[in-house]
Amino acid sequence: MEEKTEERGRGCMTTLCYIEKDDSYLMMHRTVKKNDVNKDKWIGVGGHAELGESPEECLLREVKEETGYTLTSWRFRGLVTFVTEAENSKAVEYMEYMCLYTADGFTGEPTACDEGELAWVKKEDVLHLNLWEGDKIFFRLLNEDEPFFSLKLRYVGDTLAEAVLNGKQMELFEERSGDGTPTGTIVERGVAHSEGRCHGTAHIWIARANEKSGCEVLLQKRSAWKDSNPGCYDISSAGHLSAGDTYLEGALREIGEELGIHAEAEELRDLGLLEKVSHGVFYGKPFHDHEVSAVYLYTKPVEAEKLHLQESEVEAVRWMDLKECQKAVREGSIPNCIDIRELEMIEKAWFAGEKTKDEAEKEAAATAEK
Repeated sequence: MEEKTEERGRGCMTTLCYIEKDDSYLMMHRTVKKNDVNKDKWIGVGGHAELGESPEECLLREVKEETGYTLTSWRFRGLVTFVTEAENSKAVEYMEYMCLYTADGFTGEPTACDEGELAWVKKEDVLHLNLWEGDKIFFRLLNEDEPFFSLKLRYVGDTLAEAVLNGKQMELFEERSGDGTPTGTIVERGVAHSEGRCHGTAHIWIARANEKSGCEVLLQKRSAWKDSNPGCYDISSAGHLSAGDTYLEGALREIGEELGIHAEAEELRDLGLLEKVSHGVFYGKPFHDHEVSAVYLYTKPVEAEKLHLQESEVEAVRWMDLKECQKAVREGSIPNCIDIRELEMIEKAWFAGEKTKDEAEKEAAATAEK
């Protein structure tokens, strides 16, 4: 996020540059200025364009002023639109267009900077610095060598509220603690999975009675285009919680979007929360997943052949006996990304008569009223 200013002779266009050397970026730790919107944050080098300057002229001047270097090779990577709104209202307080560059060629000797402290930081360590959440999105795009992009970042106060990449909304999650409680930090989906940031998901299992073991579950086969575990068998319906969602809201939305089932809240049995951490590589990119999932059981009659499947998420569905499914997951005899603990939760709720979380809370409330 760039610095706000009301000085004359400054436009709403800025430049920001990340200079590269030996697999590191030159970063600035903003510790000097008082009343700095970037106070204690780490950013690149750059600033506001003077009247009459082109983006490249602004880039070269700002880098020279802040670092002492003269750039000899640079690349225009994207246009970032920043919008800041006042908290508790939709009034726009500030807006700017930032031209984002990387540079891999420069001459000259470094000089002291009156904006902050300059330091070379390994690219793999940059995301561990104190960065704006929106900055982490364009760092991810830079690291993935994304072609020239347009990224809009809207903040409410200091909290990221919206991210739009090339005109398309990006998914934002609320970071959560291990017990599922929101921390108040909003994180973009790709950043969450690249850093392993904890977030919430809703898992809905559809089950019905059968004559074999007494219970069978509906499995979905994930779309071949999914960013993780493509083509694997999975939970009947599942999805991430968007920022602001409760677990129940997320569950009702996902079962509707993925399968076309318009369930009521009271039809979902809450089996409890489950934390899971997993790591993998998909499409050549590391994928670090840290979820706290609310597991639900849905037992209303469902005809698999009449479901309206969301093609981008679900390739197909099939019924499978619960015991056989547990065996297949343990042995890995079918491609799957199912946590065996969830099947055990279903088994307990279905066969053992164990009270679910909702049932236990309702019973406790009834007892308290007496």
